[in-house]
Amino acid sequence: MTRSATGPVTRPATRPVRIGPRGAAALVLVTLVGIAAFGWPLLADGRSGLAHSQDAPWLFAALLPLLVAVVVATIADNGMDAKAVAMLGVLAAVGAALRPLGAGTAGLEPMFFLMVLSGRVLGPGFGFVLGSVTMFASALLTGGVGPWMPFQMLALGWFALGAGLLPGPDRIRGRAELVMLAAYGFLGSFAYGTVMNLQGWVILQGMGQGVSFHPGDPVGANLARFLAYCLATSLGWDLGRAALTVVLTLTLGATLLKALRRATRKAAFEAPVAFDSGAGSGPGHTPNEVRADTEGEIRAAER
Repeated sequence: MTRSATGPVTRPATRPVRIGPRGAAALVLVTLVGIAAFGWPLLADGRSGLAHSQDAPWLFAALLPLLVAVVVATIADNGMDAKAVAMLGVLAAVGAALRPLGAGTAGLEPMFFLMVLSGRVLGPGFGFVLGSVTMFASALLTGGVGPWMPFQMLALGWFALGAGLLPGPDRIRGRAELVMLAAYGFLGSFAYGTVMNLQGWVILQGMGQGVSFHPGDPVGANLARFLAYCLATSLGWDLGRAALTVVLTLTLGATLLKALRRATRKAAFEAPVAFDSGAGSGPGHTPNEVRADTEGEIRAAER
């Protein structure tokens, strides 16, 4: 909190999407559906004949209403106003535009860097919605719509949500914060690739016995084959994604964090509107002078 000539000035909240009870319930439901969708083939009986090629369209139909429910729930809990929705649209559009710049080239995907910083500044609820919406928009932009898309939406939503759950900026700031975000981006990039490998691995046929999925086999045996599959097929892609995320975070992270925090404070998400007829009427203080003093103190607090 800062003070001006007319009294205390409350700094606007830096997390426009607050996870209320309904939003938390919707996030938990989506997460449980996602865990089941990614992991149930490992527990399915070998004679069931089930695979993601059959269940993905149904998952897609069930997932989109749940993602919408997250947004509706956060709005119903007064966690997202029109300005937050506008910021969500802008960041999702930027992220969708960044994806084609590196997709298909050694796994280089610059949008992961944006998801880390956005989740950090705007919180886990906003991060999850942003990651899911960004992946959906980028799939439409690049023609990447298919059975894999709902899995990608979930995985990127989790990735951005995790960035919002890191220790708060009141505890870690400056260079240490960038190092923490870079480390999270590195590990999270591998986690994203590993989760998406699990989605695709169970439907691939004709691979060697040492790396292929065997329905009905013990979970431990299949997980060993899965690890070999990841090392043999996607390690290079995941490393490229992780390295680019680290480089962009360390080089551009400070500037973008400052811009996001400033935009969030200026938007004053969830800030109550109050009118004081006496504001600026005191001797020697015009409204413009009071506003200038207030803005100057907020900028000083940001620094």
